[in-house]
Amino acid sequence: MYLDLPIVFAAYRRPEFPLDQRDQPYHQPGNLFYALGGSVAYLPCILLMEDWFEKRKGLAFGVMWAGTGLGGVVLPIVMEQLLNRYGFPIALRAFAIALFILTAPLVCFVKPRVPVSQRPKAPVPNLRFLITSTFALFEICNIIEALGFFLPSIYLPTYAGVIGASTSLQALTVILFYVAPVVGCVVMGAIIDKWDVTTCILVSTIGSTIGVFLIWGFSMSLAPLFVFSIVYGLFAGSYTSTWPVIMRDVVRKKSSAESSMVFACQAAGRGIGNLVSGPLSEALIKDMPWKSQAGCGYGSGYGSLIVFTGITGVIGGGSYVARCFLDMIGTVILTRHTASSSDFFTLEKKANPGILHTYLIIENSR
Repeated sequence: MYLDLPIVFAAYRRPEFPLDQRDQPYHQPGNLFYALGGSVAYLPCILLMEDWFEKRKGLAFGVMWAGTGLGGVVLPIVMEQLLNRYGFPIALRAFAIALFILTAPLVCFVKPRVPVSQRPKAPVPNLRFLITSTFALFEICNIIEALGFFLPSIYLPTYAGVIGASTSLQALTVILFYVAPVVGCVVMGAIIDKWDVTTCILVSTIGSTIGVFLIWGFSMSLAPLFVFSIVYGLFAGSYTSTWPVIMRDVVRKKSSAESSMVFACQAAGRGIGNLVSGPLSEALIKDMPWKSQAGCGYGSGYGSLIVFTGITGVIGGGSYVARCFLDMIGTVILTRHTASSSDFFTLEKKANPGILHTYLIIENSR
């Protein structure tokens, strides 16, 4: 982190493009350095939480994610005022200085619970957990959920403008979208420490899906659109708060896996969904399909986008369905076999490791 803060500071302090090229930021080296430096400085704060929290790890992560949501509300408002008053280069330099002053003193508090000198040598990174059924299921659902998660924050202002909202009210839809996860992440973090992870994902899925199909899909005025921003941000925004328990479950199944690598792959999967969702959403609303051919929001020209967001949310909760399916198979197998050696040999050949583990627990408890 000591090395990466200067990178972030330098990237913002010296804008690589003038004001009239503001529509091409992603082609500039400064933005690449900011993204790389910010990511490397940000990740240690997350990964070191593994050392400091055990029983309430989910709550700790939830509070951390809530802080990112709060930053997503405050920073755009501050930056907009700076841009309007001082212009692009000065605004970025001022933000870089403020960011460095506020964060640099906090670096000394970011440290592992066990000193580095007393820690065992870190093992060679092992990515074999990528092919385990547990990780693959959660990762696929994570990527698909991310394909639709970021779309409302992009298109809500435009949609609000279609139904006649002013510029300030259009911005309010996004602000509410980022405020709601502040509460949702903390609540999800608290219950993830007590409930099964797939049950928590189901709660997030049901809330976000209802918000998309029933509230956004039938919103033709600002009031229900504001309600959707809150509901969707509350439930869909808390999806990532389930990651700590997913990390724990993957490490338990594959002892050679490192929780930091599991987290990195989950974050990468969400990044893939975010990256793909941009051009995909443009294709969905091209020529405004269903416009004037369906009712309410579905006939606004954004109907295909609404349906796509809802479907990805449903598939994102697929881990709960998979768990129920495996439990059902396990129940059938356990009721058809006894604890005799021959039957156990048959079970060992047919059952997957998770069901076999369940069988052994039941037999050992008799």
